[in-house]
Amino acid sequence: MVKTVGLTVAAVLVLGAAAGGLAYWHLNDNIKSVDIDSALGDDRPARGVTTPSASASATPLPTGAVNLLVLGSDSRSGAANEELGGGDSSGARSDTAMVVHVEAGRAGATVVSIPRDTLVTRPSCPLSSGGSTAVAYRAMFNSAYAVGGAVCAVKTVEELTGVRMDHYLEIDFSGFAKLVDALGGVTVTTEQDIDDDYSHLKLAAGTHHLDGERALALARTRHGIGDGSDLGRIALQQTLVKALLAQMSSTELLTDPAGLYRVADAVTGSLTTDTGLDSLTELIRFGQSLRGLAADDVRTVTMPVVTAPADPNRVVAEEPAAGKLWRSLR
Repeated sequence: MVKTVGLTVAAVLVLGAAAGGLAYWHLNDNIKSVDIDSALGDDRPARGVTTPSASASATPLPTGAVNLLVLGSDSRSGAANEELGGGDSSGARSDTAMVVHVEAGRAGATVVSIPRDTLVTRPSCPLSSGGSTAVAYRAMFNSAYAVGGAVCAVKTVEELTGVRMDHYLEIDFSGFAKLVDALGGVTVTTEQDIDDDYSHLKLAAGTHHLDGERALALARTRHGIGDGSDLGRIALQQTLVKALLAQMSSTELLTDPAGLYRVADAVTGSLTTDTGLDSLTELIRFGQSLRGLAADDVRTVTMPVVTAPADPNRVVAEEPAAGKLWRSLR
């Protein structure tokens, strides 16, 4: 399930026009947050230097490079998520994980997908209830969120990459589907037929306009394409992210207050952030700093991986290629 940085950041760009009166307070109250910085303390990769832009404003917009972890949790909690996702509602995993690096000047970005089936060393993570999780070797990457939530997901990514995550964004099943519907659907082109009994999606190769439920199914598809691995699904997710960015750019939301509000409500109602982005004001300010970032300025890649030696159904980071990629984002 796609809960991507590119899509969430692009949606933030339209929030400002809806930020007034009762609308502001409703949207602001929608946002949930996790205090990741306090939980993890100082034992983390160094934070990058943020440089404000030249401006007469008392609070100039930042222009420095920034890294975000964007997760799509596969939570089935709540009626809307359970209907869309099915299955057990007692837990969740990070079904999709993308590290988004926005370049200095904020006119270009790289989105790096991390396969959920990647085997990693999962570090000890603090728990909100007290204590901490145990270190786990050869653990699936997406298990970090399952055992320790957003805090453990961030710590695991930072241990894997050596890159400080400046911010965290998460969106759930129902929120993604609602966002697509609020945008009037999304148009994607598939290069092969898709027939996946798990996501219940059947598409002939070609161009299709999808509503929220079918776009969600596309984002979750893996068994009906390629070798059935997570790598095929990531390719579909990256195609969908670019299509959503293009859709947002082409939609005249600023001239459609009702449509704008639906998009803003869909995003904020299903969004969890770190405490640095947990208000509408902060999201708007962050979005404004990215206003020069177009869909064509976003590069999508996947962390280089190879089949795990001890398990043909899992992958591990391919070195030195993976390390070189992460160093380029520091």
